[in-house]
Amino acid sequence: MGCASSIHISDRVVYHSGKESEDSHSPQQTNTTQHQGNPASGLPLKPPSCKTTLTEVQFGPMKLFKDPLQVLLVFAKEDSQSNGFCWACEKANYRCNVARTPESALECFSEKHHDLVIIDHRHSRHFDAEALCRSMRAVNSSENTVIVAIVKRPDREEASVMPLINAGFNRRYVENANMMACYNELLQLEHGEVRAQFKLRASNAIFTALEQSQDAIEITSEDQVIQYVNPAYESIMGYQQGELIGKEIIEVPKSEKNKPDLLETINSCIRKGKEWQGIYYAKKKNGDNIQQNVKITPVIGQGGKIRHYVSINRPLNDNNKCDKSTERVQAESQTDIQSSKHKDRRKGSLDVKSITSRGSDGSSQRRHSSMARIHSMTIEAPITKVINIINQAQESSPMPVAEALDRVLEILRTTELYSPQLGTKDEDPHTNDLVGGLMTDGLRRLSGNEYILATKQPHHLPSHLATPLSLNDIPPRIAQTMETEESWDFDIFNLEAATMKRPLTFLGLKIFSRFGVCEFLNCPEATLRSWLQVIEANYHSSNSYHNSTHAADVLHATAYFLCKERVKQSLDPIDEVAALIAATVHDVDHPGRTNSFLCNAGSELAILYNDTAVLESHHAALAFQLTTRDDKCNIFKHIERNEYRTLRQAVIDMVLATEMTKHFEHVNKFVNSINKPLAALEENGGNSDEESVKSILTSPENRILVKRMLIKCADISNPCRPLELCIEWAGRISEEYFAQTDEEKRQGLPVVMPVFDRNTCSIPKSQISFIDYFITDMFDAWDAFADLPNLMQHLDNNFKYWKGLDERKLHSLRPPPE
Repeated sequence: MGCASSIHISDRVVYHSGKESEDSHSPQQTNTTQHQGNPASGLPLKPPSCKTTLTEVQFGPMKLFKDPLQVLLVFAKEDSQSNGFCWACEKANYRCNVARTPESALECFSEKHHDLVIIDHRHSRHFDAEALCRSMRAVNSSENTVIVAIVKRPDREEASVMPLINAGFNRRYVENANMMACYNELLQLEHGEVRAQFKLRASNAIFTALEQSQDAIEITSEDQVIQYVNPAYESIMGYQQGELIGKEIIEVPKSEKNKPDLLETINSCIRKGKEWQGIYYAKKKNGDNIQQNVKITPVIGQGGKIRHYVSINRPLNDNNKCDKSTERVQAESQTDIQSSKHKDRRKGSLDVKSITSRGSDGSSQRRHSSMARIHSMTIEAPITKVINIINQAQESSPMPVAEALDRVLEILRTTELYSPQLGTKDEDPHTNDLVGGLMTDGLRRLSGNEYILATKQPHHLPSHLATPLSLNDIPPRIAQTMETEESWDFDIFNLEAATMKRPLTFLGLKIFSRFGVCEFLNCPEATLRSWLQVIEANYHSSNSYHNSTHAADVLHATAYFLCKERVKQSLDPIDEVAALIAATVHDVDHPGRTNSFLCNAGSELAILYNDTAVLESHHAALAFQLTTRDDKCNIFKHIERNEYRTLRQAVIDMVLATEMTKHFEHVNKFVNSINKPLAALEENGGNSDEESVKSILTSPENRILVKRMLIKCADISNPCRPLELCIEWAGRISEEYFAQTDEEKRQGLPVVMPVFDRNTCSIPKSQISFIDYFITDMFDAWDAFADLPNLMQHLDNNFKYWKGLDERKLHSLRPPPE
């Protein structure tokens, strides 16, 4: 009995595979019919062979094997045309599906990725064939599918095919239900466009091989215009693809080490269609010369003409020796001066050219001897040791590892190891302006205007505070306000109101008393009270944000963090005292303007501190000036000299850590030195190894990192406060930035944060950017260390609040009243 070839029809998709479908008896395949011939044409349907054979396709030296063609027919209803193509698919032994709706066609195409799709374009009332074609072209990997439109036979004028081409069709078929016409069309498609697309698909494998090759590969056109370079070429030569593609070879700098007639010899050879192979010096982007074994092959194309040149370049194994005279000098100096792609650039600063030209000169020999001593110096910076270790590892590493280490070296040699790279300014202007305003020292001045901070003497105690308050003298209303100061949700603004904008003195008295600061410093409580009042008097109450309420808020957060178990395990009493003092003084005499503003304005402070950490240096210096010049408020008077030096250094370090230019450095060092080692210990058996945990927490270097992270988190913890407090702080910092922008415009200075224009600024967007860029990662790391679930919940709630306002296109702090 012969093998009957069946088409199984459903309301959605018709399945046919050249043999009885395994799904032919499934419940969905209910309308099955078996065609024995075509009454219209009188041609009998001849069942194909049951055996599925692979088609052999030659693609250059590649031999490809192709499965039987997969065809998708999209016809809204059965008619003689659809039957004609069904019969043709059976005759050609193609695997065929028929879809009745655009939805089922897309679903089937997405699943099977057919080689050929035939869409009925004759009846627009059933579905939009061009829209369906565009949808199919949007599916991944559809670029190698051939899509054909069945169009009506024209009544009069022939219509343009451009709409079809623009929709994604490869060609059209004018309706003709004759079965042999359909069969012939399929055969032509298979041996023409479908096979061409099949070869193009195979070329992806070739490009993958090129991309993975460890040899540097360059492909140029017949006119020697660069058309392709692979990643190995980029890595070895130092160029990016975009810098080379489209350029002529002659535009790329050449090495002067090659013989003058070498290029002419190479061109003469390859233009005759012959392959050239030999040693060639290439010049890298950074100007270094690299010796390579090069093979250039002409590729013959259409018309028997050369259409491309393929150059395969492999650095010589011994190319760390530039030439024989260099080798001789290297042997004498016993110094390994590399000029290969794995070269240490510090060592590479040696001028090889001058060495080879004066190899016998005594001064040259002395120079080499000096260089040898420099490279063998035992006093090396840690980063130099790291670079040297990586260079040594590269020598015995396979190419991919060596190339990866090259990229590591490039990163290590940059000055910004910890600052992430932002996208373009247009992508996120709020983040860019925040970074520009907070993490740089300003633009160079564009005008002769100078902004000079009012020269003023630091404030002494106000006359009405000449007699310092005692902790027992605090008015009951203020004491009641501070009852909840140990809670994170403590409302600092209630205390600001109750104390008539003097919250720092009162909160400082209570917190310093709770931590026993007077006992540690061996100072009377009256001295501490006087010191707090002097420090608070030197905060500017006219600032909307950087005033003594902000200092009190940071002091409160610092005290809260100091009570966390992990923090207590890490820090000593002197660290706790230093943290509380640093929090109190960290923004003293802040002018309400950023460092960038002061640098652009040429302020006296910026000149004094050389445009570097201007405000933070001023805060720390002024704090110690105010403290030590008057015994009445000198809280350090009675501590031992070495203890004072240790305390002073810790306070200065913490205040300087609040400067934002090193934000990412501090966070990343904390993560790498503390978070990750602690996590590794926990993964290897919980906290059982107490000694290992203790050594991580209490090492002098890590205690410094903990203190820096603590004050940084305290300083910018506003987004982690309860929502109402968060909103109030957001309004205050925005107002301060608005005032700075206003003044920059008045003074004719560069506007460092243009988005903070009070007429156009979106406060929700600015908060979202600040949280995304500065807050989230830092508090994730701090939470992992100190365990702060309540802060993280506030942060999540506040972020959603700002997001909600932004999605409603609102620019204000709060939504409008209902």
